[in-house]
Amino acid sequence: MVVHSLQELKQVQKRLAQQRAEAEALAKARREAELKRQQAQRLFELAVGPVTRLHPPNKVLLNNDPPPPIPVQHQLDEQRVLLESISDDFDVSSLLDTDDALSFRRPGISVEVTRKLRRGEWSIQGQLDLHGLRTDEAREALGQYIREAHKVGLRCVRVVHGKGLGSPGKSPVLKGRVQSWLVQKNEVLAFVQARPAEGGAGALVVLLKPSPGGHGH
Repeated sequence: MVVHSLQELKQVQKRLAQQRAEAEALAKARREAELKRQQAQRLFELAVGPVTRLHPPNKVLLNNDPPPPIPVQHQLDEQRVLLESISDDFDVSSLLDTDDALSFRRPGISVEVTRKLRRGEWSIQGQLDLHGLRTDEAREALGQYIREAHKVGLRCVRVVHGKGLGSPGKSPVLKGRVQSWLVQKNEVLAFVQARPAEGGAGALVVLLKPSPGGHGH
């Protein structure tokens, strides 16, 4: 998924806010229902006092069709996504390779991976342009884009952050922030500065983890 405009980003933010509100309302309703059930059980126990269990009757009980299962794991996954946050205070400097382009690769990833990325041996399958966004807007857009790109099976994407020539509070700080945010995303295996023809110092080429059913190399 490529975010092309601020309007599309605002629509994404609106949908996220709506989903967050729905998740919170669902959680609140479940808590209230459980509290009512516990209160009713206590009232019943106080009303009837001690009880003696009856011997089971000599008959067969036929089970009714079970109710459809509640997709709890799916709901938990959605709530995890809604609550996911990327910190602006994360210090990425110690994790970057001290080469000219300050590349990054996770432990266990060969340096050959970043060399291939830098040589353009991975075809770029998608792009996110963060130009003109405030820091908080860029952070949310990047988090969602990386998550969705991995989900649909993209392996190599480009993130354009600009070269630091924009207005104060936007592009000048964005390059370092984007590097820090990418390191915090579990879907990211490595990234390098883009080649001159692909944005140079104003963009990063990012390698994502493989996803089941993905498009591959």
